[in-house]
Amino acid sequence: MKIELEELTHSNFADACRIDRDDMPESYVDTAETLMEITDYGVEHHCMGHTFAAKANGRYVGLLLLGEAIPWETDPPEMRKEPFYRLMGFVIDREYRGCGIGGEVLEKAIERVYRDFGRRPVALGCHKDNVRAERFYLRHGFRKTSYMEGNDYYYFRFL
Repeated sequence: MKIELEELTHSNFADACRIDRDDMPESYVDTAETLMEITDYGVEHHCMGHTFAAKANGRYVGLLLLGEAIPWETDPPEMRKEPFYRLMGFVIDREYRGCGIGGEVLEKAIERVYRDFGRRPVALGCHKDNVRAERFYLRHGFRKTSYMEGNDYYYFRFL
């Protein structure tokens, strides 16, 4: 299956909103609307990063934002030592989960951000009850920490 990443824009936003994530509560992963708002903020403030709409064989199947980690008060001490990227809103269409697309989308997104903006560690938050996502991130080189922001544990992937 051919996987492509394209920037999430207002032109493809309606298509990205059709990604089936109805089984995924907003407490687990940001909505397309939230990602578009964050993307607009990042563009306006010249933040490094990309928000991707992922396509498989021409169909939109995923979303994710990977960009400059603007500091939050709840960020763990490790994130205050060096610049990080923050992964947000990563979701794959329900029909396409469990077949390797998510891993390919994640790795392509990280490669592209590294190429365009330089290498940095990656941080993310994963809801404490989202066991499936936790296993996915651990398989992809992230380390779970004991730090939390709300109901999300922080995960890091160092270089």
